[in-house]
Amino acid sequence: MTRRVVFNQKGGVGKTTLLCNLAAIAAARGKRTLVIDLDAQCNASQYLLSSDNRQAESGSADFFEATLSRARTGDSLADYVTDSPFDNLSVVAAHPDLEELRVKLEAKHKIYKLKQSLARLEGYDAIFIDTPPALNFYSQSALIAADRCLVPFDCDDFARQALYSLFDNIHEIQDDHNPDLVIDGIVVNQFQARAKLPERMLAELKAEGHPLIETRITSSIKVRESHDASIPLIHYAPNHKVTQQLVALYDQLD
Repeated sequence: MTRRVVFNQKGGVGKTTLLCNLAAIAAARGKRTLVIDLDAQCNASQYLLSSDNRQAESGSADFFEATLSRARTGDSLADYVTDSPFDNLSVVAAHPDLEELRVKLEAKHKIYKLKQSLARLEGYDAIFIDTPPALNFYSQSALIAADRCLVPFDCDDFARQALYSLFDNIHEIQDDHNPDLVIDGIVVNQFQARAKLPERMLAELKAEGHPLIETRITSSIKVRESHDASIPLIHYAPNHKVTQQLVALYDQLD
């Protein structure tokens, strides 16, 4: 079972879009796939769940609330899974209450609860964990629980500066909590092939020794259309250029 987190502390880099589409590709390939949404903005849940079940009866907020109890009942992630409309793809949905719970969870030192629950979880071939765009309790929990980490990057100077602290934070998690965590590399998202700045910036990052993934994901209105339809690109536009780039990325990572 592969447990992958797509993480960046900077917002707007396409983290959730990449994660949901990679998960949908895994499911379309026949892998029993679970997406765990830990972001109080609930974007992954909205993308993958139909309007009928977006307001899941339970989800990641309920799971973490249960961990605050001294009783062990209710601390299995399997109790909080919602089936998506897509074969082999399930979701532990997020809720805005995650933000309110965060302070309580930090105070009670529950940072290992996700890892422990995933170690007991059965029935899945691939797990994808979506995190908020910040290094907080939920993203740290995900990095501790995961065995792979993919870093999205959008060729912006602010995003570039954030990369340095991001890798410092990931290395600290590896040193202190999860020595088995492997960095898949940096995937360039929303890439503009004709612009000079992205090519120059990527050449500089490569010269600095950063692990750049060869496949690049370009911009397209189809991505926003798939968001609006709540249908991942592998189902919404399987032959589209961006879909094929995402498939190529999946094949590189798998």
